[in-house]
Amino acid sequence: MTTIKEIAKACNVSVATVSNVFTGKGRVSEERRQFILQTAQKMNYVPNDLARSLKQRSGRTIGIITEDLTVFNCPNIVDGIHEYLETIDYTYILGNLRLFQKYDNNFYHHEEYATKVAEEFQIMKSKQVSGIIYVGAHNRTIRSIPQDFGLPIVITYGKSASPQMISVNYDDERGAYDAVSELLKEGHTRIGLVAGEADSMHTVERSRGYRRSLLDHHVPYDESLIYQGAWTRDSGYAAAKALIAQKVTALFCMNDVMVAGVYDYADKHNIIIGKDLSVIGFDNRDICTILKPELSTIALPLNALGAHSARLLIDMIANPEEMQIPRDLKIPCRLIRRASTCISAS
Repeated sequence: MTTIKEIAKACNVSVATVSNVFTGKGRVSEERRQFILQTAQKMNYVPNDLARSLKQRSGRTIGIITEDLTVFNCPNIVDGIHEYLETIDYTYILGNLRLFQKYDNNFYHHEEYATKVAEEFQIMKSKQVSGIIYVGAHNRTIRSIPQDFGLPIVITYGKSASPQMISVNYDDERGAYDAVSELLKEGHTRIGLVAGEADSMHTVERSRGYRRSLLDHHVPYDESLIYQGAWTRDSGYAAAKALIAQKVTALFCMNDVMVAGVYDYADKHNIIIGKDLSVIGFDNRDICTILKPELSTIALPLNALGAHSARLLIDMIANPEEMQIPRDLKIPCRLIRRASTCISAS
């Protein structure tokens, strides 16, 4: 790759003169400027805009490390970070680990996982970022974040094993509570729960919200109305088969993908969603408005997670000794009512 020094030598001028031509600074005659630009073009010189930008914005750049940008939650979180940074004239460098694409859904058990994360943190430090936001692909306890790293770090869509590190998540428990409360307000008392994988933090928190809502509305908890799914469409189908046999009038599914399986079962057995059976999902994915009837669900505040994470990180950078904030900040979800629920006929 051609360098400024090589161009200066070819033009018999100083490196500073060449630099002034590319940056628009200093006094260079038009004749000499054109000669330098033509020489640079012949030598296939490509200006290092990234390096120049970083130099100009020294101290106003953060790093974002995503575990996998293709996982559904990540793009909107990054967009929320970007949106906030624009308002304060900060920029960011994005590092995408692609862990899901490389190692599948259980990537955090892979032997190379911790090494990849550590390497990316060092890369960010070498680029002289002022702080780092780590975006998880699964909401879980993340044990790979380096301790005493020397830069402010905020985790979103996950939490650190260290109680000293700040994390920003959405309120899983409250989201589930609101979903079940909506069904209870419609008169349903036999509400089946289509749960995710048992060891998932989402499952644990959403199960707690389900039970707390029943308790607050004086409805007995019935373990026979719980089906342990696996976040998949097939497990939603199996759950519908098992729970409808238990005479449920409503289902709360812990994600929208499993709801699609419930719809498959209902369609095959002439059960009308929104009339014979009420259904609420979780996540507010694109499939919600494709399903017929459209699905009531809990919307995740992904953009807000990104914006809050960015605000906290910038506050940490600006006032490292004055931060008095919760270590685990939770952002509320939002219930979206559509046509998949109805008043109980019983």
